[in-house]
Amino acid sequence: MKAVVIKTFGGPEGLEVVDVPVPLPAPGQVRIATEAIGVGGVDAVIRRGTLTGYGFREGHLLGSEVAGRVTAVGEGVDASWIGRRVWAFTGLSGGYAEQAVAAVEDVLALPDGLTGADAVTLGGSGIVAHFALDRARLAPGETVLLRGAAGSIGITAVQLAARGGASAVAVTTSSEERGARLRDLGATHVLGRSGEGGPDAPAGFDVVIDVVAGPGLPLFLDKMNANGRYVAVGLVGGQPPADFGMRLMDAFRRSLSFATFSSDTVPRPDRQAVRSSQFADAARGDLRTVVHDVLPLDQAASAHRAMEAGEVFGRVVLTP
Repeated sequence: MKAVVIKTFGGPEGLEVVDVPVPLPAPGQVRIATEAIGVGGVDAVIRRGTLTGYGFREGHLLGSEVAGRVTAVGEGVDASWIGRRVWAFTGLSGGYAEQAVAAVEDVLALPDGLTGADAVTLGGSGIVAHFALDRARLAPGETVLLRGAAGSIGITAVQLAARGGASAVAVTTSSEERGARLRDLGATHVLGRSGEGGPDAPAGFDVVIDVVAGPGLPLFLDKMNANGRYVAVGLVGGQPPADFGMRLMDAFRRSLSFATFSSDTVPRPDRQAVRSSQFADAARGDLRTVVHDVLPLDQAASAHRAMEAGEVFGRVVLTP
């Protein structure tokens, strides 16, 4: 089968389409003929070689989430899964392929009315948005800033924050057109990438959810209200400065909090329960997904180039 691997770490040109054996589902796994493959920010971080601690090597098969139809099951898995349309989390590997395997505990049947492309746009990012806002303890009437809101995490977080009763939902983005689209999803204020905004923008924020990190992170620590909570959920802009914590210490008397968040720390049943609820909301039209583009699997490098250039609003989806 066709798959996309990292031939060399670095830019998108390091991705290569290769032929690999069709995977066999191990005990407790299912195999899925993929219909839609999500392209996420974590894929780009892995491709660059900057996600440390996981032992990634050249030749790594990218991809974390897929949607498609179950074609085989491993030992101990109910055979009734075969033929069902599902979404699946494949870990941090194996998704950019014509067929993928996943633990059955990380598989959800898709509700009627939800496309595979919508499922991989929401499945991984939706729970990050949900649990990050929960970790930040966002309460009705508070102000929230979503940094890097044009991606699938931010797009979902905008909707959840507005639905949760935030008095202001500010977003950072790169253009007026994107700002208008985010306002349509529930944003009340649109700021530039460095947090600059109009005179009506809140002077400070109770909650900041940051997908970007990178060298600009300290600027947004300065935008927090007293008792503000900052939750970093991504590193698409790279690591922040090594001394960024000094901003927190300099503001000691304002009782600011900084946290990182990965959905890996949420118990699997809790992740699946929230994901199932979000899928149902999306199928009813109560939660909106934004698919930026659908490209063939062999154009994975083009998808990554679009992300690198900041051209993507929502999520790019690959199809075999």
